[in-house]
Amino acid sequence: MNKAEDSEGSAGYYRRMQSAVEELLVLRGILTPEGIEEQVAAMDSRTYKSGAKVVARAWVDAAYKARLLDDPRTAVAELGFSVGPMHLIVIENTPTVHNVVVCTLCSCYPRMLLGVPPHWYKSREYRSRMVREPRAVLAEFGCALPAGIDIRVHDSTADMRYMVLPLRPAGTAGLGEAALAELVTRDCLVGVGLAACPTSSG
Repeated sequence: MNKAEDSEGSAGYYRRMQSAVEELLVLRGILTPEGIEEQVAAMDSRTYKSGAKVVARAWVDAAYKARLLDDPRTAVAELGFSVGPMHLIVIENTPTVHNVVVCTLCSCYPRMLLGVPPHWYKSREYRSRMVREPRAVLAEFGCALPAGIDIRVHDSTADMRYMVLPLRPAGTAGLGEAALAELVTRDCLVGVGLAACPTSSG
């Protein structure tokens, strides 16, 4: 699996589609060029760091973690994040279960918490192979899991999105929320990676 962020073909296709949609919106008087720029800037400002903060809070606060798994919309709102009208489901990794997210139809993704999806997430190869051979695809991402780990693949839809709550790395008992959030990557929030272990200070 090639997880390169910028495939010339796919990037070019999406740029052309974006330009066509923007032109139609302006021609029909639905939006102005300035309004489009503001919306694009707002979307571009969203990153997986929001999701990382949610995970870090769940790692240090068992009560918050329970609320997050039971009612994600309300729980993320406690930290100032809104997921809009979509139905968000947070799925927890355990020592015996590893969860991974895909959208087999297109590229449904919890953008409010994770930002813009990477190009590989939208690719036909990822969307088709992850449901057929998840263990092999994960290994290609550098996430090789022991044979005894149960891998569960979750398919997002237009109105239902998933975010993975990764396992807290070993050796992080003394870290606060800010430091823990730095260990959370976008890939582990999708399930194609593991939360990073803290680096040694020397």
